Amino acid sequence: MSVVVASRRAALLIAAAGFFLLTQSHAQAQWWKRAPVDFEECADAAEKAATKAEKTSALADCNAKFAGRRKPGGGYTYYDFLQDRTFDIAGPNPTPEEQRKIDEAYTAYLANQRRSNEAAQATARQQREQQEQQVQQLQQIALRTETERVPVPVERPKVLQAAGQRPKGACTKGSFSCEWPRLSESLNDLKKLFSPTPSKPAKKG
Repeated sequence: MSVVVASRRAALLIAAAGFFLLTQSHAQAQWWKRAPVDFEECADAAEKAATKAEKTSALADCNAKFAGRRKPGGGYTYYDFLQDRTFDIAGPNPTPEEQRKIDEAYTAYLANQRRSNEAAQATARQQREQQEQQVQQLQQIALRTETERVPVPVERPKVLQAAGQRPKGACTKGSFSCEWPRLSESLNDLKKLFSPTPSKPAKKG
């Protein structure tokens, strides 16, 4: 009876010792395979993946888990692509307080962007108005110059009421109406040449 009890106790001790060793071995394995603390450790582990697809998937997980990146002098930095700027953070991910400051900075960034856009629109509108005024001024100058170049029409001479009289330069050169007065004068001159001049009556004494 005592032999059986001793053997049972020995078996329990052996089993307990075996369980303890197994537990220690499992704990040591978990220590060697502990989770990465930041992106850089995670990326180093991803580089050891067996295939390219596994490596790509592991790196995507690293990006999803860790937002910060190590700084050379210690600490971490967080890049916000919406603002295109970086923020210093204490750990591999922003704390709630750090995230609040990043959000406040983004709100201020949006307000500055809105003011800049409004100022740019106002400047563009002012430039457009100035250009329109310059175009109008140039059009007025061109119109005034064109008006000065156009000759003022001369008033046509009034037709003389007397029969047979025409204003000088009113007839068309070569027309009968224009040549007839000169022909008439020539005929009169010829008549004078061939017609005898009447003698003057003698004076009575």
